[in-house]
Amino acid sequence: MKLKESSGRDTARKAWVRALENTAQIGKNPAVTLADTIESVAERFATAPALLSERQKLTYAELAKRSNEYSAWALKQRLPFGGVVSLLMPNCSEYLAIWLGITRVGGIVALLNTNLAGDALLHAIGIVAPVHLIVDAQFADNIDAVAARMSQKVRVWTYGEGAGSFVRIDGELESSARLDLAGAQYRRPTIFDRALYIYTSGTTGLPKAANVSHFRLLQWSHWFAGMMDTRPDDRMYNCLPMYHSVGGVVAIGSTLLNGGSVVLRERFSASRFWEEVVDSGCTIFQYIGELCRYLVNTKLHPKEREHHLRLACGNGLSGDVWTEFQNRFQIPKILEFYAATEGNLSLYNCEGRVGSIGRIPSFLAQRLSTALVQFDVERGEPVRNKAGLCIRCSTDQVGEAIGKIPQVEKSAAGRFEGYTDEAASEAKILRNVFAPEDAWFRTGDLMRMDKEGFFYFVDRVGDTFRWKGENVSTTEVAATICASPDVLEAVVYGVTIPGTEGRAGMAAIVPGENFDLGRFRDYLAEHLPEYARPLFLRILSAIDLTSTFKWKKQDLSRESYDPGSVTDTVYFNDSARQAFVKVDAAVYESIRSGKLRI
Repeated sequence: MKLKESSGRDTARKAWVRALENTAQIGKNPAVTLADTIESVAERFATAPALLSERQKLTYAELAKRSNEYSAWALKQRLPFGGVVSLLMPNCSEYLAIWLGITRVGGIVALLNTNLAGDALLHAIGIVAPVHLIVDAQFADNIDAVAARMSQKVRVWTYGEGAGSFVRIDGELESSARLDLAGAQYRRPTIFDRALYIYTSGTTGLPKAANVSHFRLLQWSHWFAGMMDTRPDDRMYNCLPMYHSVGGVVAIGSTLLNGGSVVLRERFSASRFWEEVVDSGCTIFQYIGELCRYLVNTKLHPKEREHHLRLACGNGLSGDVWTEFQNRFQIPKILEFYAATEGNLSLYNCEGRVGSIGRIPSFLAQRLSTALVQFDVERGEPVRNKAGLCIRCSTDQVGEAIGKIPQVEKSAAGRFEGYTDEAASEAKILRNVFAPEDAWFRTGDLMRMDKEGFFYFVDRVGDTFRWKGENVSTTEVAATICASPDVLEAVVYGVTIPGTEGRAGMAAIVPGENFDLGRFRDYLAEHLPEYARPLFLRILSAIDLTSTFKWKKQDLSRESYDPGSVTDTVYFNDSARQAFVKVDAAVYESIRSGKLRI
């Protein structure tokens, strides 16, 4: 056992060292961007496949040529330095070529969520004030529906056939390509300049646009290339949306930097997953935890162990799924990490500790300033002492994770780049934390750290609620419910009941074929303390997710347990009857009026 642990620590240390060595070179030439770096890689791997999508396959040489055509297009359109181009396209090879080319000559590309329409789409476009908008033909109708309400300064271009009245960018590229990019006069961006706007998921309101610099693009790509030890013979399977930081930058940049190939899919399909992974010869899979849960809930696939995967890398893989996913599909190594697009801190679980989101090795403790501070769930803010400063958490104590913002103005590492909305940016900064006038980034995530330094995600701030004087973690309760053999999926949230303090627990579940209410109630009694047991149960055939595979808790919580507004069957955990009873109009009124004892 000691030999195995020692080997694991040694492997983890090598991963950290590779990542540190990769990123150490970034600041030495501030004028070199990710687009420049990939073009240099293309000179060595010219004929090797770079991007393999269902629509189009590009070698490294073709990717470099195509991105240069978009650079030339941007210069021909006289896109000003820092001018914004919004991009609305599905996962495809062209997607990367577009934003690499435009950012290389000083433009900023806003990566629009392809699920947005109507007012939400109009909002996302408006907050970045684009000069141009490039839209794939399949989404042209969405833009056409809001075009009349957009600024008249926005010029819309479409890519592909059947795009209606907008000008096609495909043909324009041919004339732009004749421009000599090498001899063109333009202001070159540096690593400190903005490259992309990547939007938050908008699960608690309209999306915000996070600023992403050229430095961060290089840092993400080089760091993960080191962590995953990517090689020319690697093939990355990427079905995560390219408008998001993981699917659009991390999975792609980390692979391309070392000459590997990226297999792009527009969306995840549990039924086709193993067929595609095996047939395309993929060696790495970039996951979101929910995708792994879907896979373990599928029936046996004849190819599920015929793959050549050496590594699965991602975030959000819960402990209850981890072991089954790794053992059933024979995944040699899992690299779980924690990060956020706009955040300045990250954690990596290089040791494969089940359920952990990572740790900070001792030799980096001073360099990577991450802390957990005590948090008051009822007030929704960190606890402060008599001096007005925050209090660090002790071992296994739950608190909010924060990352120190360096005071050196030109320090790219650890900098919080914020959003286009200054007020939203300021709301994410915690000041006067451990010393007067210091500043830390608020993750909004509650975590705990064990005695060995491993961090564990507990819940989002706002998702943890108080009931009967106790803090209830929705994530931990959901994990316990999902561990039941009769439940396929579950999401837990708090709901209000008139005349009671705090919020009561409610679980929306997708039951298995053999689900039995009585047996499930007994399971809850055995595995959860009374205060944490869901008082309400909603039965669903499927749980709706955002496009980045996050549960729509806000919608579920708002719909609550009212049978008049919920078409699904809802049950109440009646302590008097010692059973789950169906919530009809009469039961609902008894709960609301206080006649039914809670």
